[in-house]
Amino acid sequence: MTAPAPTDPVLAEVFSYLEQHGSKFVDDLCQLLRIPSVSADSQFASDVRQAAGWLVEHLQAFEGEGLEVELIETPGHPLVYAESPPVPGAPVALVYGHYDVQPPDPLDEWTSPPFEPTERDGNLYARGATDDKGQMLTHVKSVEAWLATVGKLPLQVKLLIEGEEEVGSENLEAFIANNTVKLACDCVVVSDTAQFAPGIPAITYGLRGIAYYEIHLTGPNSDLHSGVFGGAVTNPANTLHKMLAAITDDEGRIQLPGFYDDVAELTDREREQFRELPFDEQAFQDQLDVKGLTGEAGYSTLERRWARPSFDVNGIWGGYQGEGAKTVLPGRANAKFSFRLVPNQDPKKITASLRAFLEPLVPPGITMELIDYHGAPGIAMSLESPYIEAAADAIETGFGSRPVFMREGGSIPIVNTFAEQLNADVLLLGWGQNDDNLHAPNEKFCLADFHRGIRASAALWRQLARRKAEGGRREN
Repeated sequence: MTAPAPTDPVLAEVFSYLEQHGSKFVDDLCQLLRIPSVSADSQFASDVRQAAGWLVEHLQAFEGEGLEVELIETPGHPLVYAESPPVPGAPVALVYGHYDVQPPDPLDEWTSPPFEPTERDGNLYARGATDDKGQMLTHVKSVEAWLATVGKLPLQVKLLIEGEEEVGSENLEAFIANNTVKLACDCVVVSDTAQFAPGIPAITYGLRGIAYYEIHLTGPNSDLHSGVFGGAVTNPANTLHKMLAAITDDEGRIQLPGFYDDVAELTDREREQFRELPFDEQAFQDQLDVKGLTGEAGYSTLERRWARPSFDVNGIWGGYQGEGAKTVLPGRANAKFSFRLVPNQDPKKITASLRAFLEPLVPPGITMELIDYHGAPGIAMSLESPYIEAAADAIETGFGSRPVFMREGGSIPIVNTFAEQLNADVLLLGWGQNDDNLHAPNEKFCLADFHRGIRASAALWRQLARRKAEGGRREN
């Protein structure tokens, strides 16, 4: 859908600039996409730094318009930071994004080279196209348009772009904790998610959290002959199966003591909004090539995916894995598993509850080691936030249709950090699509959505500026 021209004369001037420079914006995106900024692989370290340098140089073109730009060194990859001048009485917005990308493997599954941007059927194919170079650049370009036309932004905008999102953001976490005054803001804008569907833009107002574990069960000191020892020696693989199966009941309810005590239930308003979304359950099954769906009783598929806790075994191994038959009783059995959490659930409490649940299930002859890898709580933003309403108006201006409100089943731990450390609302404004193949071969970004995202971002600064922060910026 094409958005009508804005009636606001200032915004119309900004949009005119966007239209005139649209092809250049795509060229700029292609330049950034050609840099193989893979943060997980040390052989690409110089390329990651090159991507940071490209952004700094790009932003420095507008330092004369009041934009201050910094390259901030960390023990890992650098941060790129920029800010426009403060605007008295207006809120402050912090844009977060990342310039690092996932490894492109497997290379033989790419239709075109991963670091040679290629346009096909209105999409731009390259590693990082949607995750997150393309989406992040929409905000950089909207800031450029305001400065190039109006000469200033209607509110203070801060840009914080990191190079370690794909490897855990460890250095960013420390930077935020040590720079809460520098980063102080009323809302954080993140475009690293997706629309609900093509032609249906969305604001994601909630994310699930995670608690991730690995379990090792050890029995005899080596694999044993299952005929000679079976039935007399406890089998770690049998035990692991029983322990993991006991975590959920036949109704899909997780059996850990107190697991649901802190679960934030969906409101009637939220459940009604989910029901009104154009979700085709049969098409969803067809897409996954499955013949049916299961989950916690009493909840719809969208509710289960977005707003209910869940348990999944992520990997399991032990015993003989080769071709043919080998009659062994394995000496060890292992698994990786995780819980997706919802707002108010504490990963530390889940870990304590998990140990209390599993330890009585360990039979004689078996020892258990439970490894707690990491955890992050879920988060949900209030739909009553004036900044969410401002974002909805801006997206309607940029995309030509009103966004829907949705949650997402995945986790973005840094979102919790922003909300807690900066005491700010977080706006998850995704311009991508669910089939953009992020982290997979043939990653893409719809070019029409790239341009619509820039327009929506440009309108966002206008809309946010009209929402005066209650009593000024919130104190940290």
